[in-house]
Amino acid sequence: MTLSGTRILLIISGGIAAYKSLDLIRRLRERGAHVRCVMTEAAHQFVTPLSVGALTADHVFTDLFDRQAEHDVGHIRLSREADLIVIAPASADLLARMAHGLANDLATAVLLASDKKVLAAPAMNPAMWNHPATRRNIETLSGDGVAFVGPATGEMAESGEAGQGRMAEPLEIVAAVEASLGGGSKPLAGKKIVMTSGPTHEPIDPVRYIANRSSGKQGHAIAAALARLGADVRLVSGPVAIPDPDGVETLHVESARQMHDAVLALLPADAGIFVAAVADWRTQDAAGEKIKKVAGKGPPALQMVENPDILATVGHHRQRPGLVIGFAAETAEVETNAAAKLARKGADLIVANDVSHDSGIGPSGVMGGDRNRVRIVSDNGSDAWSEMTKDEVAARLAALVAERLA
Repeated sequence: MTLSGTRILLIISGGIAAYKSLDLIRRLRERGAHVRCVMTEAAHQFVTPLSVGALTADHVFTDLFDRQAEHDVGHIRLSREADLIVIAPASADLLARMAHGLANDLATAVLLASDKKVLAAPAMNPAMWNHPATRRNIETLSGDGVAFVGPATGEMAESGEAGQGRMAEPLEIVAAVEASLGGGSKPLAGKKIVMTSGPTHEPIDPVRYIANRSSGKQGHAIAAALARLGADVRLVSGPVAIPDPDGVETLHVESARQMHDAVLALLPADAGIFVAAVADWRTQDAAGEKIKKVAGKGPPALQMVENPDILATVGHHRQRPGLVIGFAAETAEVETNAAAKLARKGADLIVANDVSHDSGIGPSGVMGGDRNRVRIVSDNGSDAWSEMTKDEVAARLAALVAERLA
């Protein structure tokens, strides 16, 4: 109950991301916050006051000129009774009106009359987010003391649109609320967690290598989520094209053997989470010079040998962490293969997903994409999670790790 007794005024503006505000209300209330909501007229096009009111168990405020609510200057009262005002989603239009001090509806009147902190979670098309007018408005609002969480980068609701503009996930907003109110929950404080992420590159010669399509997005997101919960995260990353996660000590390696040695050097730890898509095999003898193509001759034969199995090594190690989690990227019989991997490798949990091209997850699939659908497999059975963003998978898995280590 990290927000017990706090009063949050949530302003919901128009945009497809408004559906996430329903989950945000639930997340805030389960942490003990009292949530009241103001909805703009445009927000009604995406979620209803009935659904919002059912989740808040309170009246939903929508009209600046509501006779019943305004008999005692309701918009002033709303602005002053809250400990924090959260805007999620914060549309480009609402941010523009805030920056110019307008008060032509209930939401902007409340904001202009408030003397409390304001936390905004922007959500809009990437072109709108990057427009010079929006950038000026963000700069103005930041100078006025408005805090921001997000937006994230990824695929948009509109077909074929991607970039920065996705609203932060509800759990990210909750963490920002906790930090803003000075009561951020750090259930993993004092816990050391060793992780792997990304692919490995196994050299054939100085030019060529064996690899896979892992982007590192899921592993890096999990590392960042664990760090936000207070963990001391040591991440061993294969070659990726994404930034190191915030608050995480990151070691960069190339091959499976380098990753194996780096992980063992970081033991002991409270938990080990192995997300990397490690190459199972490597060439026995990588050529010291580029292998040249010879006309009339076929490709050279490559003698393959097995790489060290990092998950199995740690799962049966004398310094085995108290919690060991592996990942299983499968293209068929996902649950069966994951259950077999759990028993074989000495893991406590296997996070399994379908990485086949026809998995139906986003236009680019799981590997390299921004969405995922996982199944948590343990000795007690399996738990199928619905499709969500990789950031949300990360936040939910980090919460599960905190529960297991408590």
